[in-house]
Amino acid sequence: MAISKTANVNVRIQENIKKQAEQILETIGISRATAIDMFYRQIILNNGIPFALKIPRDLPIRESMDDDSFNLLMANGYVQAIQGESYDIDDVFEELEKEK
Repeated sequence: MAISKTANVNVRIQENIKKQAEQILETIGISRATAIDMFYRQIILNNGIPFALKIPRDLPIRESMDDDSFNLLMANGYVQAIQGESYDIDDVFEELEKEK
């Protein structure tokens, strides 16, 4: 038996954030609705926001980067992800907690 989706979520966000996120979602083949559904499910599974809400040290900030630097950073990250040069998110946050 299929469960029909009947609830709507309406939010207002900055246009550039929406565009950047949707470009990434399109690249990985996930619709906006699916991504939001996945996020909500993770909130339920984690009984809260499924990631730390803090600013890590030495993190590049988009607003302080020019377009070329930002695009290079994103391209490098994409290549690393495709080549399997990434880390489990739990391991990353565990390392960040150790650095405090």
